[in-house]
Amino acid sequence: MTKAIEVITSVQRRRRWSRSEKERIVATAMEPDAVASEIARAAGIHTSQLFRWRQQLCLPPPAPPFSAVAVLREPDAASPPPSPSPAAGVVEIEFAAGGRMRLTGAVDSAIVSALMKVLAKVKRRR
Repeated sequence: MTKAIEVITSVQRRRRWSRSEKERIVATAMEPDAVASEIARAAGIHTSQLFRWRQQLCLPPPAPPFSAVAVLREPDAASPPPSPSPAAGVVEIEFAAGGRMRLTGAVDSAIVSALMKVLAKVKRRR
């Protein structure tokens, strides 16, 4: 029986793996009949590191949790609110989950529909 012995002669810092090295190791681990723990051991890394690399390299990046919005300052109470044009109206929708949507002026029905779908899915914050 032969045992492998590794002799460390100096203090080593963390190893930096290039993206190509990570891709090569992950690709090897994803081959049919591959055993992740054996591949990790051969590469000198922990199995959890191999799984973390696989997540980073194979999964699409997560979508941002919020959409960009513009916050407008409320008009002063002393100044009269701007009068909408005769063709423009104001629609305000308040959802049970706490979301609110206010539309002024002429809007596209597709945009209203898309906004309502998004706001209907939002869970109420506590």
